[in-house]
Amino acid sequence: MADLKEVTLYVDGAAKGNPGPAGIGVKIETDGQILTEHAGCIGTATNNVAEYHALIKGLQMAQELGALRVAVVSDSELMVRQLNGVYRVKNAALLSLYRQAKGLADGFERFRIRHVLRGENSDADRLANEGILKGR
Repeated sequence: MADLKEVTLYVDGAAKGNPGPAGIGVKIETDGQILTEHAGCIGTATNNVAEYHALIKGLQMAQELGALRVAVVSDSELMVRQLNGVYRVKNAALLSLYRQAKGLADGFERFRIRHVLRGENSDADRLANEGILKGR
């Protein structure tokens, strides 16, 4: 695919139990058009770990599509604040995922991430829950 100027990633991770069976959901669109979606199972994980896995998968997918700029939408306030430098990453399990996400994000001309309420991220939430079901 030709280089895309900008894509919007909607990402979400979900765990049934904390930790428990976990899934990730990613929706990528540009100019209101859905380019691709992904629902995946990641095994047993916490919700925060699942959120980071969803972001990492989404950034990898955007990279494969040739995106130059990425705007991420997530309902994980913790992850968004960590990536925006508001919160430090204290949890060792999240630190390696944070570094991986940050490394991928730095590969784009521009990376932005913002927090929304769960209702504004319903497609990614649905995909994350589908991902959990894939693992059963």
